[in-house]
Amino acid sequence: MVVVTSPTLIILSLLLLLLLSVSATDPPPPLPPPAEPTAVCIVGAGIGGSSLAHFLRLYSSPDHADFRIRIFERSGVVGGRMATVNVSGDIFEAGASILHPKNFYALEYTKLLNLTIKEPSSSSSSSPSLGIWDGKKFVFKTLGFDSDLPFVQKLVSLANSVLTVLRYGFSLLKMETFVQSTVAKFLRYYESRESRPIFESVEEMLKWAGLYNLTTTTLGLKLADIRLSPLLIEELVTVITRINYGQSVAISGLAGAVSLAGADGGLWSIKGGNWQMASGLIDHSNVALHLHEEIESISSIQKYYELNSTNGKSYKCEVAVVATPLDEVSIQFTPLVSIPKRSLQHTHATFVKGLLNPEYFGLDAVSKIPELVGTIEDPDLPFSSISVLKRHDEKDMTYKIFSRKPLDDDVLDTIFSFRTETIRINWGAYPHYNAPEEFAPFILDGRHLYYVNAFENAASTMETSAVSAENIARLILSRFFGQPPFSSSNLESHSDSGTLRVDL
Repeated sequence: MVVVTSPTLIILSLLLLLLLSVSATDPPPPLPPPAEPTAVCIVGAGIGGSSLAHFLRLYSSPDHADFRIRIFERSGVVGGRMATVNVSGDIFEAGASILHPKNFYALEYTKLLNLTIKEPSSSSSSSPSLGIWDGKKFVFKTLGFDSDLPFVQKLVSLANSVLTVLRYGFSLLKMETFVQSTVAKFLRYYESRESRPIFESVEEMLKWAGLYNLTTTTLGLKLADIRLSPLLIEELVTVITRINYGQSVAISGLAGAVSLAGADGGLWSIKGGNWQMASGLIDHSNVALHLHEEIESISSIQKYYELNSTNGKSYKCEVAVVATPLDEVSIQFTPLVSIPKRSLQHTHATFVKGLLNPEYFGLDAVSKIPELVGTIEDPDLPFSSISVLKRHDEKDMTYKIFSRKPLDDDVLDTIFSFRTETIRINWGAYPHYNAPEEFAPFILDGRHLYYVNAFENAASTMETSAVSAENIARLILSRFFGQPPFSSSNLESHSDSGTLRVDL
């Protein structure tokens, strides 16, 4: 049998061979690039921003764990308002200094990061003395006695308790009850996530814990309402609020209660500096840290936020979080966001190595000056408090002075006999409290732009920043990633359209 092959069939066969040859030698076409993981951008590397990164990693389920975290910090160090100062080779806390024994997130961080707790002063051999100065005299003084003997320390402590009760009476018990009641309500924020809602506003969060009403009145009015003696309010309570918040008893009741809790026993800090909490959490949370990079604008563009820095760089993020007070930064938002107008209370911390002048206090010897000098509310007084940080010897000490205004050399030269080193730090430390308080929203734009520091108008501490950050981490995981919340809040958000607000 003869097979006749047509020219057309021959051509088709050759083409087929050519195609097979090409397909055997050429690589397959490239696959499309994988989608980049979601980015969460955080502005601020203080305790709020670092806590947020920590809780995002801690709470994210395996199905929602593939996301990047960037933290932007305009300075060259992390920690925000947690910082240390070097005075002649000694390191002291310059910013946020003390932690409460019931600051459970801070305790958790300390254990997680293998940090060392610096024991409170009450465990040392020295029993620090307190004096309340009115500008002319000490209206109240406790005893101070330096001894290594525990029974002597207990005797001095007992004597000081008697002196305090003799002056202020049993109003001290009422004050203690008020503080402990407030602390007990705050402890609700550590309840299990199964029983604790995710809050979309500060008001919700405060009402759930039973703390909201304390933000609607001043500390002075609240303490008068529970019948504290006017002398206790004018002296001891005022000293505490001036030291802890640089303000009078006109601050809101909740901030005032937190301030009074800061005078409890058992207070502690981190050996080497509290800033190590922020540093450790960032290192522990797989974060891309951008130091010396200030964010100057945040713009919402379709499904992304575009963050532009003063370094000329641009970043796209699906979620953006502001974890620094917006009161004194110049971030431009597009579209505008609206928050209540607020000013920061500046505290001027002055560190002096030298010796106080006893004549300034009407005394004839430095040894008679209390180790902690607090002041009553008087606009003519140049400082809020003076405390001894370290006693090098009887004629050389390191002091820390808090004041509302900077202390110039002339003022310092009247307070001190001599100074060998002086360091001045100006902190925009906390909000200037003004009851009834108004609160910025946690969610600034109704989408995925969040604000950790909205909670500061309730109270400003390292721990309250961590509590706020924990709630916002849950908000992000629930609202953006769709991670089922353990519980959700059905409380209504309250706002007042007539309040004073500022567009940023």
